[in-house]
Amino acid sequence: MPGENLSRDEARERAALLSVDGYDVSLDIRTAVGDDTGDGPRTFRSVTTIRFRCAEPGASSFADLIAPSVTAVSLNGKDLDPSEVFDGSRIALEDLAADNELIVDAQCAYSRTGEGLHRFVDPEDGEVYLYTQYEPADSRRVFANFEQPDLKAPFRFEVRAPEGWTVWSNGLGELADGVWRFAETKPISTYITCVTAGPYHYVTDSYERTFEDGTHLEIPLGALCRKGLAPYFDSDDIFLVTKQGLDFFHDHFDYPYPFGKYDQAFVPEYNLGAMENPGLVTFREEFIFRGKVTRASYEGRANVVLHEMAHMWFGDLVTMEWWDDLWLKESFADFMGAFSLVGATRFKSGWITFANRRKSWAYRADQLPSTHPITADIRDLQDAKLNFDGITYAKGASVLKQLVAYVGQDAFLEGARRYFKRNAYGNTRLGDLLSVLEETSGRDMATWSRAWLQTAGVNSLTPQVLLSPEGRIDELAVVQEAAESHPELRPHRVAVGLYRRSADGSLARYARAEVDVEGPRTVVSELAGAEAPDLVLVNDDDLTYCKIRFDETSLETLKGGLGSITDPLARALCWSALWNMTRDALLPARDFVGLVLRFAGRESDIGVLQMLHAWANSSLVNYVAPDWRETGGRLLAEGALRELRGAEPGGEPQLAWARFFATVASQPADLRVLQGLLAGTEKIEGLEVDQELRWSFLEPLAAHGAADESALAAELARDDTASGKRHQVRCLAARPSTAVKAQAWAQVVESDALSNSLIESTIAGFDHPSQRELLAPYAEKYFTVIERVWRERSIQIAMHVVQGLFPSLQHSQATLDATDTWLAAHADAAPALRRLVLEARDDLARALRGQACDAGAATAD
Repeated sequence: MPGENLSRDEARERAALLSVDGYDVSLDIRTAVGDDTGDGPRTFRSVTTIRFRCAEPGASSFADLIAPSVTAVSLNGKDLDPSEVFDGSRIALEDLAADNELIVDAQCAYSRTGEGLHRFVDPEDGEVYLYTQYEPADSRRVFANFEQPDLKAPFRFEVRAPEGWTVWSNGLGELADGVWRFAETKPISTYITCVTAGPYHYVTDSYERTFEDGTHLEIPLGALCRKGLAPYFDSDDIFLVTKQGLDFFHDHFDYPYPFGKYDQAFVPEYNLGAMENPGLVTFREEFIFRGKVTRASYEGRANVVLHEMAHMWFGDLVTMEWWDDLWLKESFADFMGAFSLVGATRFKSGWITFANRRKSWAYRADQLPSTHPITADIRDLQDAKLNFDGITYAKGASVLKQLVAYVGQDAFLEGARRYFKRNAYGNTRLGDLLSVLEETSGRDMATWSRAWLQTAGVNSLTPQVLLSPEGRIDELAVVQEAAESHPELRPHRVAVGLYRRSADGSLARYARAEVDVEGPRTVVSELAGAEAPDLVLVNDDDLTYCKIRFDETSLETLKGGLGSITDPLARALCWSALWNMTRDALLPARDFVGLVLRFAGRESDIGVLQMLHAWANSSLVNYVAPDWRETGGRLLAEGALRELRGAEPGGEPQLAWARFFATVASQPADLRVLQGLLAGTEKIEGLEVDQELRWSFLEPLAAHGAADESALAAELARDDTASGKRHQVRCLAARPSTAVKAQAWAQVVESDALSNSLIESTIAGFDHPSQRELLAPYAEKYFTVIERVWRERSIQIAMHVVQGLFPSLQHSQATLDATDTWLAAHADAAPALRRLVLEARDDLARALRGQACDAGAATAD
């Protein structure tokens, strides 16, 4: 893997030397079907012609290519010996002319890891499906190029494919004489080029719009998936959201969609959520729902559709120079996803989901030892791969939401419009965006940027309330704190809400004030004289990015009446704050579990309810004292079953509670309920046990020894599909057997036979929280293999293994010491590998602190 790395300094040097005029890429993928008779990897032919200029004739540089073999290399008409110029990841280019033409004929490998040109064989019908995924730097696995975002160029692709297949790329394509030829693209970066090919099910539509100046825009729309998923493919809803998004962004960006057509491909074994390839966006096929899901799943899919669409402007039209400024596209797309979701679609609670789900991802990432400023220091491609994280996405989006509150929505959007027009088809840095925002807002963006974009860490905001003898507010102040490791105090534009109980028991807001929080303590003078509140909510309406804390009165109010808060966003913010307190060992985890048991059943927002289920389970697995874990699990299972039986038949909460019950079921009586639901002997009115729910019920049965290999084989026979296979593999690895765990470990660590998707499924089943003793021997093994795994496997697979197999369930000082010993002994290990281990260590240490807090609460009781 290190030989495939590219440093920022190398990229800058090459960008200063070279300018690329265009690519012609010819791929022959007819080898994707049929028997593979070779000893090595299955390969396809890739012939690339690159036309480029050199600012210093006579200089040397290199092109990027990762391939098993190179047949021929020609530079400016001169044949070069591949064995001399190609080292497995780079092609040396000596004595460059002012104008150059490089032709590379190579045999490239199909991928099983989701990196490069991924090949998938559908177990249902034997059909083969291909798609590409490149970010940040895997297009070099498919064709020779200059693999960095600031060497943009137009691309022309042609593809020879098996008979009967359809091929898609960034531009419109036509089949003639057995060759698919695609229209030349606009200048784009290598990592957003794309090819998808196979017998996909394809549906079409179109989008039309006439602008104020009379110009007419028509965009051909397409959506595709595997044939086996066609019965479940709700393309009408995907097209609806797509058209709503295109309307919204045209209304706000004042720059017509620039890439011609707009296809959206839902593909198998995808590593990401989606990828913003212009004209051909790719998504994980799990966004096609085979069973009943809640509104939150449809909202999540719509958000991703809009996130990727926003990238057509933020990221594709205008692209960061290097991965340091990855946030320039990802933070904006994350913000615009929620902004457009609320502004253009039926999902009007998008900001509640953002506050509850996306920001929790950011808060976790921002407290890890690997936290970094939103504008990060990305030294190389391995750094870049790991920085697609909660900071770059969710914290960045949260900060942009704060920026909108700071400069105003109109100024923000006008800045975006100028940014697009000035930098179209080019590359930018932070300063390019700040300059237009200063123009449109009149604000000092440099000061704001230093506080919010160039420092790391999250602040805590706590209310201090002093009451007069008459029971009114004498003074209300907001205290701002920061962690010792990241002591920066920031300017926050916040709303402070006062809530009190009404006669019917509800908690409603009766006063609100916006204030600029500066420094360690800020007085909110507007609220002086108000009646004493039962609850003070700093960051009401979720204007800023911070951890919310409570004064003692407010905390007691929440413990007794959290479910009575009438405003769903305020309620979600309180839940999020209490979860952060649990993770920070300020609230005993059993207390959080108790709050979920008491109030989650009253939650009206289905996305918040599902998040509460996830947090309650995380409390049980990681943060409750070990001697209370069994009790907590029993209480959660009893509560979940009670809510399941009492929920409205056929409603979304019923489905959510059914899934949560399966997650926490462990007692024999619980398992018998699941077995009865599967067999049809147990009935809950309105609950349809479809195939996806059957697998959800089978996993805990397998993990507790109540479903054996034959039962899982029988279920696969019912659902002999790609999805069914993934579920079966996970369930098989979850069985409580020494031999099963040894086999799963060997399949992931000692072999590369499994695809990326099946590796994920195997790890998910292997690492079951009910099997801590069974997994204990693998803690020591983990530290002996991770360097080899990092060295020998692709970075995507290595990340899966290093993160997924860390002994995170071995909650002991001994595990922490073993981690520290490995870190001390491997100071020179790859920085990206060390980062993953450091993050896992931090999660483990946080779990131990949480368990100590919970145990202390039990002692105090």
